[in-house]
Amino acid sequence: MSRTPPPASAVERAVRGWLNHLDVERGVSPNTLKSYRRDLGRYTAYLAGRGVTDPAAVTEGHVSDFLATLREGCGDHAPLAASSAARTLVAVRGFHRFLVLEGDLAQDPAAAVSPPRPPSRLPKAISVDEVERLLSAAGVGDTPAALRDRALLEVLYGAGARISEAVGLDVDDVDAEEGVVRLFGKGGKERVVPLGSYAAQALSAYLVRGRPALAAKGRGTAAIFLNQRGGRLSRQSAWTALRAAAERAGLSGHLSPHTLRHSFATHLLDGGADVRVVQELLGHASVTTTQIYTLVTVQRLREVYAQSHPRAR
Repeated sequence: MSRTPPPASAVERAVRGWLNHLDVERGVSPNTLKSYRRDLGRYTAYLAGRGVTDPAAVTEGHVSDFLATLREGCGDHAPLAASSAARTLVAVRGFHRFLVLEGDLAQDPAAAVSPPRPPSRLPKAISVDEVERLLSAAGVGDTPAALRDRALLEVLYGAGARISEAVGLDVDDVDAEEGVVRLFGKGGKERVVPLGSYAAQALSAYLVRGRPALAAKGRGTAAIFLNQRGGRLSRQSAWTALRAAAERAGLSGHLSPHTLRHSFATHLLDGGADVRVVQELLGHASVTTTQIYTLVTVQRLREVYAQSHPRAR
C-alpha cells in the first residue's frame, strides 16, 4: 500500500509559486529553472531541519547560517566553492524578493546577506625570457601581415594595451617622434602611454613597409592595424596572430592578449615601478585593481626565497 506524501509546507508552496512565475511569466530557461529548483530544494530542507516551514518565520540569521553550511558542508553535501554558494544564494534572494514584491512578506530576510567572494585569481604573467621568445616568433618574415603581427604584439606588451585598445588604434593616435601612443580604454577614457623603443621600431617598420600594401586593398580607413582586405583588424584575428607566435615560440599553456598586459604590469613592478604609475599606464580607475599585480611579485619573491635561501626549507 503506497504511503501518502506529507502535505507541502508553506515554504515549499511558496517556492513552487516562484518557480512557476519564472517559467510562465518570465520565460526562464529550463536549465536555469532546474538549477533554482535544486538550490531551493536544499534551502527548504535546511529550513525544515530547523523547524521553519513558513516564509514569514525566516530570519536573516537563517539565510546567513544556510550560506555557512553551504561553504562548510553538511550531511550528504560536500562543501561548495564560493562561486557555487553564491549561485545558490542568488536563488534564495530572488525567492524572498519575489515574496516581498507579491506582498507575502513585509521584509526581505535575505537582502542584507552578501554572497561569498571567490578567492582572488592572480593574473597570468609570463617571464621576460618567455616574452622575448614570443615577440621574436611574432610575424616571421617581411610580408605586410608579418610586419603587422610583430608590431601588434610589441604594442600589446610595450604599452600594456588591452586587445580592444590595440585594434582600435588609428594612425593619428601614435606620435612616433615622442614615442607615445594614445589609448582609449573602458568608457572611452583616454590615456597616453610610452611605447618603448622596440615597440616604436616595430610599429614604424609596419607603417612604412606593411600598412600601405594592406591599405591599398581597402576603401580607406584610419585604423593602424589592417586585415588582408584593408579593413580594421578584428580581435579574433589578433588572437590568431598571438596563438601562431606562441606555437612557434614553443610556449605551452593558455596565452591570451591579456597575458601580455599582465606581464607588462608585473615586469614593471618587478623593476621597481611605483604602483600608482602602473595604475596610470594600465588605465585602471582604482589602484586596488592594480594592487593585484603586487601579489604576483610577492609570490615570485617567495619562490626565489624558497629556492635560494639556505634556511628556507
